[in-house]
Amino acid sequence: MSVDELKDAVLALDTDEKKQLLLQTLPHLSREVMQDRDFLLQLLPIFMGLIKDSGIDLGQLAQMAMMMNGNRPPQA
Repeated sequence: MSVDELKDAVLALDTDEKKQLLLQTLPHLSREVMQDRDFLLQLLPIFMGLIKDSGIDLGQLAQMAMMMNGNRPPQA
């Protein structure tokens, strides 16, 4: 199956199926691709756009990230 065929099949799913697909595949996919720093730089604007479009306040997101990191600032 080509990437275009896979994309078409995923986009044809209903909303609940898309949510389940993301929840079930994103952790596995991210472990593999997060090793490539150049790819992360390509992915970051997409995630930032999703966050912005969702209406989540970036300040709140930063606080949540610190809480998940034991109230320590993220390490570079």
